Amino acid sequence: MRSKEPAESYNLVSEADIKSEQAIASVIKASFPDHAILGEEEFAGRVDAEHLWIVDPLDGTNNFAHRIPHFAVSIAYYRKGLPQLGVVLNPVRGDWYYAVAGRGAFHNGRRLAVNQESSLDQSMIGCGFYYDRGAMMEATLRSIHDFFKRNIHGIRRFGTAALDLCQVADGMFGAYFEYQLAPWDFAAGRLILEEAGGMVTDCKGGELPLETTSLLASNRLLHKASLEIVRSNLPS
Repeated sequence: MRSKEPAESYNLVSEADIKSEQAIASVIKASFPDHAILGEEEFAGRVDAEHLWIVDPLDGTNNFAHRIPHFAVSIAYYRKGLPQLGVVLNPVRGDWYYAVAGRGAFHNGRRLAVNQESSLDQSMIGCGFYYDRGAMMEATLRSIHDFFKRNIHGIRRFGTAALDLCQVADGMFGAYFEYQLAPWDFAAGRLILEEAGGMVTDCKGGELPLETTSLLASNRLLHKASLEIVRSNLPS
């Protein structure tokens, strides 16, 4: 195990991350040699490529490192900047989440749909922390505080953004937010959620860019109320 950044960032990368990305890339290249690949570890394909695969070989490395069986492989295919295909796999539990644009989202063959909770006091909220332990962490804690003041049922932080988005798609969370995510963190889960009837923006309410960004995902009905909270606490 080696540090991806200085130790104080708490950001880890394992040999499994690197080998997983290389294995996925080799399969993609064998079938689509002209397609670009954007990966977390070694591949830096341009986001404006006509055909782009976005790969997170091991989302939830900290969980993996501590033997917590909640991590995922996330693969998305984008064409001309738009998501066409998303797959998220928890290999320990055999949980396959997948979606094709315009064809719905599924978990192990079962069609997914967001829940119909219309007020925060009916809902469980998911969140994530970036590795920053300064202003971004404080902003996240302020938002958690404000969500609790709205009498939510609870907060859950599982540490794997791709699966968090799938849990919104499956109706477990009414909303999920995080103040910094990279494209490989959300590229597949974003499509799965949208195909399940959900909504994804940045934490200002703008269209989600294909770059490092904040993110708010919801069942649509809770988006406005959730946005008021996460936008008000955006780190400067």
